[in-house]
Amino acid sequence: MSVPGNSGHAFDDPAGTWNRRFSEPGYLFGTEPNTWLHDHANVWQAGQRVLCVADGEGRNSVWLAQQGLTVDAFDISEVAVRKARDFARVTGVKVNFAVADIAHLQWPKGLYDGVVAIFIQFADPMLRARIFEGMVRCLKPGGILVLQGYTPRQLEFRTGGPPIASHMYTPELLHEAFLGMEILDIREYEAELAEGTGHRGHSALLGLVARKPT
Repeated sequence: MSVPGNSGHAFDDPAGTWNRRFSEPGYLFGTEPNTWLHDHANVWQAGQRVLCVADGEGRNSVWLAQQGLTVDAFDISEVAVRKARDFARVTGVKVNFAVADIAHLQWPKGLYDGVVAIFIQFADPMLRARIFEGMVRCLKPGGILVLQGYTPRQLEFRTGGPPIASHMYTPELLHEAFLGMEILDIREYEAELAEGTGHRGHSALLGLVARKPT
């Protein structure tokens, strides 16, 4: 899931905003998994349990289920979750989808071997801090977080994500946010994205892979 690219006012009604965006024909961010996730999913083994945060129409959760993982996924948009369930059914995999508002989510403690957070930059700094804490909380000891987002330079490219500087990620921000985690990989880079119509073109990216201490 990503965010509307027009103004911060879209966040006043996140469910309505995303329901409208996901009501368009096709898949807003495509049906292929995010490349950073694809390249780092080997940190988990078949049968392990993974949570996909704000997963939209299911492109990442369905792909993870195809790799043999047990996958839970949620999104605030009931339209997106309905499309994700259809996508999983057609693909022939099982994903436990739910409609949930991340701002009010009760994060379970130590339930997951992995958490996936791809372009969840709808979150302002206060909400982001709560989400990051929640993701760490729900990981088992030794569990691994895979995260990707945009850096401030994305404000120049405008090929996806919110045009809001405070929502962007920097290596320093992530190091501080996940201070107790073992950083396995953190990379700031630029690449061409072709994720549906939502993320398309030259983009300023930051990827993180981090392990919760045992």
